[in-house]
Amino acid sequence: MDSQTLIMIIAIAILIAIGAVGLGLFVILRQKPAGAETASLDLSELRGQLSQLAQLSQQQQQGHVEQMASLSKRLEESLSGMSARMGNSLQEQTEKTHKNLSDLAARLAVIDAANAKIGELTGQVTQLHNILANKTDRGAFGEVQLENLVRNVLPPNAYEFQVQLSNGRRADCLLKLPNPPGDIIIDAKFPLEAWHQMQNAKDENGRKAARKQLGMDVLKHVKDIKERYIIAGETAESACLFLPSEAVYAELHANMLDVVEKSYDARVWIVSPTTMMATLNTVRAILKDARMREQTALIQKEIGMLVGDVTRLDKRVDNLGKHFDLAQKDVQEIKTSTGKISNRGRRIEDYDVATDEVKTVVSSPQDLLSAANNSRENNSRENNSRENNSQENNSEEQ
Repeated sequence: MDSQTLIMIIAIAILIAIGAVGLGLFVILRQKPAGAETASLDLSELRGQLSQLAQLSQQQQQGHVEQMASLSKRLEESLSGMSARMGNSLQEQTEKTHKNLSDLAARLAVIDAANAKIGELTGQVTQLHNILANKTDRGAFGEVQLENLVRNVLPPNAYEFQVQLSNGRRADCLLKLPNPPGDIIIDAKFPLEAWHQMQNAKDENGRKAARKQLGMDVLKHVKDIKERYIIAGETAESACLFLPSEAVYAELHANMLDVVEKSYDARVWIVSPTTMMATLNTVRAILKDARMREQTALIQKEIGMLVGDVTRLDKRVDNLGKHFDLAQKDVQEIKTSTGKISNRGRRIEDYDVATDEVKTVVSSPQDLLSAANNSRENNSRENNSRENNSQENNSEEQ
């Protein structure tokens, strides 16, 4: 409701009140018939009262108008503030809604990508299930896993795959080891049917029957490996049965120790991917040790040559020390000669030479002969030393 409508309602209410007052006066006048003077007085009083009522009504109407104006102003201010708040709130709500929609779209995109990956993974799981359901494909799966483990640990010259033995049997993998123990055969087997029956059994009796069947399947594989791949003089006295499932391996060692002991008696070692990795690392250490033993002769030869080089170096150091000693002796003799010359020079300076007599100072023949002999001996020693060094170097090179 706006302000103009409210003002009209108030004005109508005031007019109704005035009409009610006039009607009451009219009724009073009808009930009191009196003389003309009384009527005149009553009419004058009535006019005065009506005038007062009109003034009062006008004042009330003006007050109501002012109140309505103030009320209308307050209503307009309130409506304006409310409109502003509602506008801001709607804008914030719109922004939040837009942000939420954007986040929702991003999450939907992530969910779509996850659904696509889940669909792809489902297809891969179905393909893996189909592979494991077929015995031939399941054997190929175990062989591929075995090949990946062997290739990642051992050097290429330490193994062979799908090797045909002298009895016509073809082994999945042959590890080339020195004697003893000799070449070791690894055969991959995957007894999955009995394992699935044991997992899907509904009661303990069904689980026991499936576990017994699993043990029989494993022992059959152990027997086949012993008869086919342990050949005297060609392979080692033991072989490995590779189970590409850690769960089956754990079940054997947890609940079927009798099967494990029988495999030990047959000298067929049951291994899983984890224990296969440890076994291959041990094989790598054995191969490294064998190569070290093969290179022992060469190492000894190199050490002998190294000892000869050290001996020659020691001789040359001794010769160099002799040269240093000879040079030091020559230097000492030179110092001795220079000392003698210096002493003779100082003695010559101390002589008093008269004006009428000239004296010539000449070295004695013995000193000159001694100096010549010393020079010849030094030259002879140096020549002999050079010839000896040359002969030693030639012999060492030969």
